[in-house]
Amino acid sequence: MTDRFTDSVAKGIGHYVYRLIDPRNGETFYVGKGQGNRVFDHARGDIGNLTDGKDEQDDDQISLKASRIAEIKKAGLQVIHLIHRHNIPKDAVFEVEAAVMDCFPGLSNAQGGHGSGAKGPMSIEEIIRKYGLPKIDTPPRHKLVLININHIEEPTDRDAIYEQVRFAWRINKERAEDADYVLAVVRGVVIGAFVAEKWLPATRENFGSRAAPPASEMPNRKGFVGQPAPDDIWDLYVGQNGKRIEIEAMKHIQNPIRYWSL
Repeated sequence: MTDRFTDSVAKGIGHYVYRLIDPRNGETFYVGKGQGNRVFDHARGDIGNLTDGKDEQDDDQISLKASRIAEIKKAGLQVIHLIHRHNIPKDAVFEVEAAVMDCFPGLSNAQGGHGSGAKGPMSIEEIIRKYGLPKIDTPPRHKLVLININHIEEPTDRDAIYEQVRFAWRINKERAEDADYVLAVVRGVVIGAFVAEKWLPATRENFGSRAAPPASEMPNRKGFVGQPAPDDIWDLYVGQNGKRIEIEAMKHIQNPIRYWSL
């Protein structure tokens, strides 16, 4: 099996988006972007190239990807790799990668796709709801942590929003503790505002069943204990049905955490 592009092929395909596929069940377990021979590095499980060059890496997810590759090799098989789209303009490769990632839930990628938090798959009703909502388009007067929670069945259920947003995140504890409020965000829309009274390591000792497998014992992550923000704060940031964030720097791109005025 070919395990390397020649220089002329690498030059010809330019920037590309690829998938890694488990030959045992045909499941796509990783989507990435690259140039040259990056796809082969990942398919081999080359640890030095598994991090995608991002500043903040999710060790749990990197281990998950490496473990999957190791299991495939142990079974005497090889990871299937597929170039999904090539010769992509450099300024479009993030969007293509994100669109492909959105098609395969449950990936072992360390972070979500570029813009998936705000522009990922939505129903027609969600699209209409999002772009018909009031906007937050000016800097807040409070110090805020924004946490993207991707999806929730009932966006008006405060208890359900709280349970999802409070656990468990790779977050700067000192900055989080300095925040006035935590905002829960889904697809660029603020759906909840909470007071975090205490940030704790995400362990079973602190969160009981919330830290049961597969999320068990993640002391490098944090969760919080708190309560809904006062009504005036909730109305300011959430309103009746949510408010959409229009400040570009605060839109979630890949990292689910944003710090606003912190």
